Amino acid sequence: MSTDIIPSSTHHSNNHYNCNGSHRGSELSDLSDFDIEELIRMHKLCRQVSIESPGPVVKDCVFSFVVPVPETPEFGARVKVVYAGACYRRQKSPSISSMSSISSDLSELAHQMSVGSPYGSTASPAHHGHRDGALFPGFEVAGVIEELGPSISKDSGFHVGQRVVLYPFDEVPSGYAEYIVVPELKYLIPIPDTLPLSVAAMLPTGALLAMNTVFEAQEIVAQLLKEREAAYEAAPETAAQPVCRILIVGTGGLALWAVRIAAYHFLQLESSKNVQITVASLRDEGFMLAKDFEKVNVVQWSEDLYEKQLIERTVDACGGAVDIVIDFGTTSRSLHRSMQCLGEGGVVLVSEEVGEKLLPKFSSLAEKRKQKLRSVANGSIEQLKQLVELVASHAIEPPPHSVFPADDAQEVVRKLCQSEIPGRAILKFHDIE
Repeated sequence: MSTDIIPSSTHHSNNHYNCNGSHRGSELSDLSDFDIEELIRMHKLCRQVSIESPGPVVKDCVFSFVVPVPETPEFGARVKVVYAGACYRRQKSPSISSMSSISSDLSELAHQMSVGSPYGSTASPAHHGHRDGALFPGFEVAGVIEELGPSISKDSGFHVGQRVVLYPFDEVPSGYAEYIVVPELKYLIPIPDTLPLSVAAMLPTGALLAMNTVFEAQEIVAQLLKEREAAYEAAPETAAQPVCRILIVGTGGLALWAVRIAAYHFLQLESSKNVQITVASLRDEGFMLAKDFEKVNVVQWSEDLYEKQLIERTVDACGGAVDIVIDFGTTSRSLHRSMQCLGEGGVVLVSEEVGEKLLPKFSSLAEKRKQKLRSVANGSIEQLKQLVELVASHAIEPPPHSVFPADDAQEVVRKLCQSEIPGRAILKFHDIE
């Protein structure tokens, strides 16, 4: 079967792909929706939505195609995608070579515009204020097993119709298709009936990255408190009360997940009363966090204030310089501000992607301030299994999310750019619930 991509009835005029190598995409504009559906049925095709890095015109970043239904691997499975987190594949440029979230680029673009970037004249005002935490292109997938590979045994623990979430392995296809395949069953995690599939779709990337970062922070917290408690016991009259201060920086889903996971995991420590968590938040997200977590301090990073004022306000809200910063921002400005709030010997944790881009620029400053910068990977399959159990049992409550039909992807991106969607945006491909 040909693997040439052919466009669906959406955005016909913008597509220029071949149909089986013989028909130009522009000719498909004459087909009705019924004809497209018949084409899909007869040739084992399915719809795919691709969200590229938003440019000056938001509508130009969403594309709809018809692609062949992927063949089920010998030892794997084909999954019918029911829900997928709304995030995108970053376009390549001389200065940008990795993948990121819509919020990552737009928040950086908004800053560039505010300081007089030459790109300011072409960027859409809608890009200001955008917030979202997803980092991966179409990797947040939850659905049901549609077919198992021919070499899968009956006692594999998986069956057709089973609800699963997909772990984002290295070769996972980018984009959003109605069907996706995995080469091995180890990349599928069963979903209990108590966990809605729309919530499960938020777990594989944003939530998993937040969880792994909190785990990294917990190891540092445990060691710091052990040392400080020993010092306090040795000299209670002169030593300071043992306390560990954590600052979570970010916007949207990542920060919302991180504070929920941190609040849960640090309560497991015997010294949990000595852990103080503060969130540097933007706009209404701070009120959401303050409402949900009474023991979490919230400071708003208003861009209307001078940098010095923001740093002083943050340190004051934290009760002093912090020991750990979990920074889910993506700009040099965010990282520099985080380091100013960090005490000597402190540690900043960032995602691997941000670390690759920014850590080389800040290594000298970190050495001068006697601070450490660490990058954190997305997390393991075992951690995703644990996360599924914790969210399914309501030990950790998910942040808010909104579900939209996959056909409305372009409108979803527009709303995200206008900050009209609280929490995460989830695309729905099949109605099975």
